[in-house]
Amino acid sequence: MTEYLLIALALLGLLILGGLGLVVPRLRRRPQPPLPRTEVDTRAEEDLAGPPVQAPESDLSTGVLVEPPVIEAPPTVEVPEPTAGRLVRLRSRLSRSQNVFGKGLLGLLSRDRLDEDVWEEIEDSLITADVGVDATRDIVDRLQERTRVLGTRSVAELRALLAAELVNALDPGLDRSLHTAPKEGAPAVLLVVGVNGAGKTTTCGKIARVLIADGRSVLLGAADTFRAAAADQLQTWAGRVGAETVRGPEGADPASVAFDAVKRGIETGVDTVLIDTAGRLQNKIGLMDELGKVKRVVEKHGPIDETLLVLDATTGQNGLEQARVFTEVVNVTGVVLTKLDGTAKGGIVIAVQRKLGIPVKLVGLGEGADDLAPFDPAQFVDALLGTEPTGQTA
Repeated sequence: MTEYLLIALALLGLLILGGLGLVVPRLRRRPQPPLPRTEVDTRAEEDLAGPPVQAPESDLSTGVLVEPPVIEAPPTVEVPEPTAGRLVRLRSRLSRSQNVFGKGLLGLLSRDRLDEDVWEEIEDSLITADVGVDATRDIVDRLQERTRVLGTRSVAELRALLAAELVNALDPGLDRSLHTAPKEGAPAVLLVVGVNGAGKTTTCGKIARVLIADGRSVLLGAADTFRAAAADQLQTWAGRVGAETVRGPEGADPASVAFDAVKRGIETGVDTVLIDTAGRLQNKIGLMDELGKVKRVVEKHGPIDETLLVLDATTGQNGLEQARVFTEVVNVTGVVLTKLDGTAKGGIVIAVQRKLGIPVKLVGLGEGADDLAPFDPAQFVDALLGTEPTGQTA
C-alpha cells in the first residue's frame, strides 16, 4: 500500500515539474514595450507611404461603393470672325490667280506696242484663267477700243482700265445678299447642294459660322444620310458655335430629316435653318430626283429662301455643267465657290455668272474655319490684280 502511495506522489511531482517547464519559457518571451518613435522615423514612413488616398464613399444602406461624379467642363463656344472685310483680309490667298491677272495681263497691256499678237496673248491668258470664250472676247474688244480711244499707256491707267472691265464682267448689279431673315414666325430656310468632293459639308459648317457672325441664330439639318461621317462632321461644326443639329439614323429618308429640321427650327424660334444634302453626281438621275423630293417636302413648311450650290473652283469649266444640271432640279439662287486659293483660274467666277445668270455669293479662300468670305466684285478684282507693277512704259 505504501509503495502505491509513493508511486502516485512521484507521478504528481513529474506533472508539476512538466507544467512549470512549459510556462516559464513563455514568460521569458513576453514582448517588450516599443521604443518611443522619433520625428525622423515618422517622416520617413510618411514619405514611403505617399499622399493619403481617399477611399470612395459608400452607400450605408447597401454597402455598395459609390464613385464621385465626374464633372466635365462645358464646351467652349467659338465666336466666328466678322464677315465684313474678310475678302480684303484674305486677298493674299489669291496669289496664283494674281500671277495670271496682275502680272500676266498687266504685263501684256504695258508693252510698247499692242499689236494683234499681244491681243491674242491677252485672250489666251483670259481663257486659260477660265473666264470663258464669250466673256473673253467681250473683255478684249472693250479693252482694245478704250485703249485706242483714250490713249491709255501708264501702268496705273491700264490697271484701272482692266479692273473696270473685269468688274463689269462680274455684273456688280446682281443681288449677292443672303436671304436669312425669319418671316411670319418661321425661320428662313437655306438648302445647300453640290456634287461629291466639292467640300460641301465643310462649307455648310462654314456658312453657319458666316450667319452667326452676322447675328443670326442657326439650326443645322444633316440631310446627308448616306454618310454617317457627314452628320458627325456637321454636328462638330455646329457644336463649335453652340448651334443645334437635327439628324437621323444612317440611311434615313433625307427628305424626312430635312422636314424635321425645319419643324424643329419653327419650335425653337431660330432665325435660319441650314440644310446639308447628300453630295450627288449630276448624272445619277435617281439621286437628283431625291434632291427634288427634299425640296418639295421642305416646302410644305413654306418656300425655301436660298438654294446655294457649292462648286469647286479647281474643276474649272466642268463646274459649269454641274451647275447647269442642278439648276434644272432646284432653283439655285447663289453659288459658293470653294478652293479659289488653290487655283490660277480665278476667272471661273465670271464664267459661272455669265453662263448661269446666278450670282456668286460666297467664296472659299482657305481651309480655316473663317476663310469663307462674302463676294464683292470690286474687292475680288482688286485682289486678283494684286499690287501694281513698278515701272511705266511710254
